[in-house]
Amino acid sequence: MTKSNKSKNIFWNEILIVAAHPDDEVLGAGGTILKHVKNGDRVSILILGDGVTSRGAGAAAIKQRLNQAKKAAGILGVKQVILETLPDNKFDSLPLLEIVKKVEPVIKRIKPNIIYTHFSDDLNIDHRLTFQAVLTACRPQPGFFVKKILSFEIPSSTEWQVKKKNNLFCPTYYNDISDFIAKKIKAIKVYEEELKPYPHPRSKKGINILAQWRGLEVGYKFAEAFQAVRDLND
Repeated sequence: MTKSNKSKNIFWNEILIVAAHPDDEVLGAGGTILKHVKNGDRVSILILGDGVTSRGAGAAAIKQRLNQAKKAAGILGVKQVILETLPDNKFDSLPLLEIVKKVEPVIKRIKPNIIYTHFSDDLNIDHRLTFQAVLTACRPQPGFFVKKILSFEIPSSTEWQVKKKNNLFCPTYYNDISDFIAKKIKAIKVYEEELKPYPHPRSKKGINILAQWRGLEVGYKFAEAFQAVRDLND
């Protein structure tokens, strides 16, 4: 769904990022979000989980985390962030339908033509169920507006899954984020409690190295990699 402003001849895509936790949106697609915003696309972020209660955190910590998500969105240039508070690392305690009901109304309201979300076989259960909820909400009916679904990788989840042929993240789509890596790092620093010392993959240096590696795969200095789940060309 490409729209136009007749007076200014501006075209844009409607993008939706669906993430399980605050910080996943930056780790998985922060550079890509920045690139979409610069290109004039409209980006919205839906975050499903509170991100902290599995550690025994209370209401104050949840509020802080949601405020961090808003601050990170500001750095990324995203104006619309929808924040839910499903229990952290306990999505499997909920019926899948309950998660779908958080996702489906947002998709129907925003009508994105491109969705970015988690990889289907991440180690983290919340990531896997977020993917399933998105795919359920995006059942391909005739005339359905979602034309592209792309899965992103999350350091310390995607690569920590058991290495089997049927659950490996195999990128098929790359975004050059060479102009945006510094700002991506700035955005992830908002979630300071999530960053770890190097050589942890969720360290600033680790995130930078992953972007370099994905870039090396396709001839860019820095890249974010995605696995195409659906790609329709009308």
